[in-house]
Amino acid sequence: MCRSKGRTRTEREAKGEPSSPGVIDPGGMFRFYNMDCIEGCKEHVGDGSVDLIVTDPPYGIEGHTLHKHYNRNEEFVIDGYIEVPAEQYAEFSRAWIAEAERILRPGAAMYVVSGYTHLTDILIALRATSLQEVNHLVWKYNFGVYTTRKYISSHYHILYYTKPGKKSVFNTFSRFGPKEKTPTGGSQNYLDREDVWSINREYKPGQRKNKNELPTQLLTKILQYSSNEGDLVCDLFLGSFSTAKVALGLNRRALGFEKSKTAFDHQIAEIASIRVGALLTDLRVPDRSRAKNQGRPWTDSDKIALAARYKHLSSQSLKKKAIVETLCDEFGRGRFAVAKVLKELDEAGELWSGKQKGAQLEMY
Repeated sequence: MCRSKGRTRTEREAKGEPSSPGVIDPGGMFRFYNMDCIEGCKEHVGDGSVDLIVTDPPYGIEGHTLHKHYNRNEEFVIDGYIEVPAEQYAEFSRAWIAEAERILRPGAAMYVVSGYTHLTDILIALRATSLQEVNHLVWKYNFGVYTTRKYISSHYHILYYTKPGKKSVFNTFSRFGPKEKTPTGGSQNYLDREDVWSINREYKPGQRKNKNELPTQLLTKILQYSSNEGDLVCDLFLGSFSTAKVALGLNRRALGFEKSKTAFDHQIAEIASIRVGALLTDLRVPDRSRAKNQGRPWTDSDKIALAARYKHLSSQSLKKKAIVETLCDEFGRGRFAVAKVLKELDEAGELWSGKQKGAQLEMY
């Protein structure tokens, strides 16, 4: 029995209440419940037992009418979408976020996907907890909501919070290594970790789908950075079960709640075809090699040698970018470490003299 501040199954049965319908994997890889997540967490999820929450709550914007704004055949959209009335949204947000705070272990993370209509309600609810904001991400997608009298809405907010108490999981080099470059020579890792993500929605013509589904690419990125294999990933609003399917595909355990019986029954049938760990083989393997002297303090002799080599390369009319790349290779240092020391040397007058001072390092 899960340790919880809510009612246990025994207490429910003693009151003559029906037990909540759920599907539980005998091997322990998943637990899914066809019920409201607030009551469901109290009944089925113990304190501090979840490693990561990724969830996309109802938007409180009459979601059952979204078909008016999308160019798609609603024949294939699963019925039974359950919306939250706008006037109840603030209290609804406080209730489910309080449960999320309780079930997260210390150091665990939560990602909440939200539109802008009730973003303030969610932020107020989050700020009433002990959870700490890490990033306010923006997801830019295709197929925006079409309008004629204002700008087209084509982004969602992703609120990334962690629970204090322990160091959080953040796998910095899980997708791109520190030395990997873009085609234009920039840092691939830096680009991937910027806080604006351009990821397309998934186009599924002729396939049964939920009202609003998060793309596999988006969920994979979140789970790679903020969880490890074997971790328990929870989605409080399962909907299309996208989070759960990606979690299982990446060899994480999955837990979640879905209030709509129509959506729940349809997606449970699809879960049976999911092969645990199947997505792992599709992940690119990052080059995690690091510069040989990365992290080692610079000595005075190192700085003198760097200044001399910089002057020599500059005298050969090389482009600034090529100079820095050469210095990184020769000194076994990262680009930012080299740039920082060059800036210090320039400010101290060790690289140039007179009017040249400071003029050569604008690229840093």
